[in-house]
Amino acid sequence: MDSEPSLSGVPPRAILFDFYGTLTSACTRGPAHELAPRLLGCEPAEYFAVLNTSFYPRCRGAYGDALETMRWVAAELGVRVTPARLRAAQAARLMAVRADTHLRPEAVPTLWRLRRAGVRLAVVSDCAWELPEIMRSLPVDRLLDAKVYSVQVGCSKPDPLIYRTACDRLEVAPEECVFIGDGGSRELTGAQALDIRAIRLAAPDLADHLQFSSDDAFTGESAVTLADAATLAMTPQPAWA
Repeated sequence: MDSEPSLSGVPPRAILFDFYGTLTSACTRGPAHELAPRLLGCEPAEYFAVLNTSFYPRCRGAYGDALETMRWVAAELGVRVTPARLRAAQAARLMAVRADTHLRPEAVPTLWRLRRAGVRLAVVSDCAWELPEIMRSLPVDRLLDAKVYSVQVGCSKPDPLIYRTACDRLEVAPEECVFIGDGGSRELTGAQALDIRAIRLAAPDLADHLQFSSDDAFTGESAVTLADAATLAMTPQPAWA
C-alpha cells in the first residue's frame, strides 16, 4: 500500500526573515546616494562600482567600522579627503540608505500576527553598518526577538553560522524554523542546507531589486506577498505516513 501525506506537522516555533527586499520593498539607489561620492570628490558611478564589488567583504565588517570602511572606499577610489569630509560622506551614506529603506505596508501587521500566535521572530540580514543604526527607528524593531547582522557576526549568508546564530538567540533548533527571503546571497538554499524550511518572497516589485548572488538554484515554496509567505510558513507541511 502506498504511503499517503497527512498534515501531521506542527507550525514553526520561529521564523527568520531577510530584511532588504523582504520586510522592505525593493531596494534601489535613490538620488540621495550621489551626495557621498561628491563629498569624497569622485564620480558617483565610480563610487557605486566600488560598493558593488566590495559588498560581501563590507557586509562582513572586513574593513572596520563604518568610518573606517568609508576610508577604505576612498582609498580604493584613489582620493584623499580630510577627516571632516570623510565623516560627512559617511553621514550622507547613512542618510541615503535610510531614505531608501521602506517597510512593506504589511510588514508590521504580519509580524504582530505571528507574535500573537507565539512565534519567535528574527531578522537575518547581509548588511553594512547602516542597518543596525537605522533599525532602531523602525517600528519592526520592537517586534523582533533577535537581529542578526552579518557586519556584526562577521559572516554572511549562506554561511551556516549566520543561521545558527539566529537559532541560538531564539533558543530553537534549525528544523523548528522557517526562513523567508527574496533569495539574495543564496539565502534560501543556505537555509535548506541546515534543515530550515525556506520560502521565497516573489513579490512583483522585486524585479528591480538591488540584489547580489541570486538564489537561482532554489525551486521550493514561494509567495507573492509577505502576508501570504507568513501564512504559508504557519501551514504545517505534509508528513508522509
